[in-house]
Amino acid sequence: MGEMSGGGMPSDIRRNRLSSYAVLPWLALALAGCSSGSVGTPAGPANGSSFFATSSAKSPQAVAGAQPDVNCPVVEVRQGASTLTISPSGDTSTMSLKYQGSFVRAARECAVAGDNMVMKIGVEGRIIVGPGGGPGQIDVPLRIAVVQETASNTTPIVTKLIRVPVTVGAGQGNVPFSHVEEGLSFPLPNPTTALDDYMAYVGFDPLAAQTQDQQKERPKPKPKKKPAQASNG
Repeated sequence: MGEMSGGGMPSDIRRNRLSSYAVLPWLALALAGCSSGSVGTPAGPANGSSFFATSSAKSPQAVAGAQPDVNCPVVEVRQGASTLTISPSGDTSTMSLKYQGSFVRAARECAVAGDNMVMKIGVEGRIIVGPGGGPGQIDVPLRIAVVQETASNTTPIVTKLIRVPVTVGAGQGNVPFSHVEEGLSFPLPNPTTALDDYMAYVGFDPLAAQTQDQQKERPKPKPKKKPAQASNG
């Protein structure tokens, strides 16, 4: 997933598409008893979403030279990053699968502060315990990104990797998780009508999390010893 870039497409087509999801049969049965959501469809209104019951976001404020009503970019689950699978290294068999994650819904709110747009993006998802899983703690590698998509190009605007800790208790078959990212800020485009081409994406990014872990584990280089100075006899 990395930069979360993808091929551009016209706004009217992009905003009405549905993301496709492939889940294992046992996962589909487990999700049947869970609460439904708006996965794969554009999120609700830019402001006043019930997702943010304790929202502190302000309504868009007037910006000099900008349109009075600034669009809030739509948030969608990124195709190809909608499912998280956690298995023993090198083992891809179904029975060895420890956990599988999926998204339930996503929402966003926007505010304008000076020349910047500030987005609040929230996601809810669920971790299903697989045949090889059990009690334990896992980090859900969540990627949130805002990109500009046109018919000819896709340009990353801002991207962030978040590690969401999830604890699976004894006897639990599935565990919900949620995260609200406050203050995702980026400069307003000029003209502001270009916001019609802006999209917010959420998805799982285990490769970036793995790279981050490897960088932390990499030993620091030892300081070089200064050469001994020859004494003048």
